[in-house]
Formats: sequence, C-alpha cells, structure tokens
Amino acid sequence: MLGKTKAFSGFSVDDLEKARQFYGDTLGIETSEQYGLMTLHLAGGRDTLVYPKPGHTPAAYTILNFEVDDIDQAVDGLAARGVRFEHYEGLGQDEKGINRAGGPYIAWFKDPAGNILAVLQPR
Repeated sequence: MLGKTKAFSGFSVDDLEKARQFYGDTLGIETSEQYGLMTLHLAGGRDTLVYPKPGHTPAAYTILNFEVDDIDQAVDGLAARGVRFEHYEGLGQDEKGINRAGGPYIAWFKDPAGNILAVLQPR
C-alpha cells in the first residue's frame, strides 16, 4: 500500500534556531523552514524533517550518517568549525575519534540538541 509513496524521515530538537545554525552554517546543508518546521535538503533528494519538541530527549543512536571520500579531511574540517567528536570506550577510535577497527571508518558527533550524527568512509 505505501511501497510507492514518497517517504521521508524526521527527528526532533529542543531549539530549531540552534539546529538551523548548526546544520546550515556549520555543516553546510541547505535548509528551509515552513510552518515552524525545518527541512534538511540532503544530497540525493533525501529531505529530512526537523521539528521542535518540548521535552526533547536526544536520540541514543545515530540519526544521520554522512558518507565522505576522505574521513580525515572531513573530521579535520568539521573540527575546525567547532564540531567536537565523541569518544566511546572500547571502539578502537584514534585521537581524532575515528574508528578504524572494522567496517567503514567512522566518527561520531552530536548536534546542539544532543542527537548523534556520523561521518563515515567506506573501506
């Protein structure tokens, strides 16, 4: 029934303006706002809805993964824009926060609302 409908994902934040600044200015993603909601216009036509939620609780899992060609360059560039990378016990991350232990190279960071995001580079 819904197999051919246009679907999109969404997530909540506690402060839409801080989110707009982070996603638009810091990460360089095109955003738009309508009806008090923000849309992230991600590459490949994957629009994602961002909505304010009173009592927001950050997601305890990665809500967005950004595939990059060079993870070191991406991490360094984001760090230069003030992004702080997370370090998780036992994941084999280097000093930059990049996990190189298995699977894709990946580094996690959070948006201002505490939601977890990642940049990753396929091996």
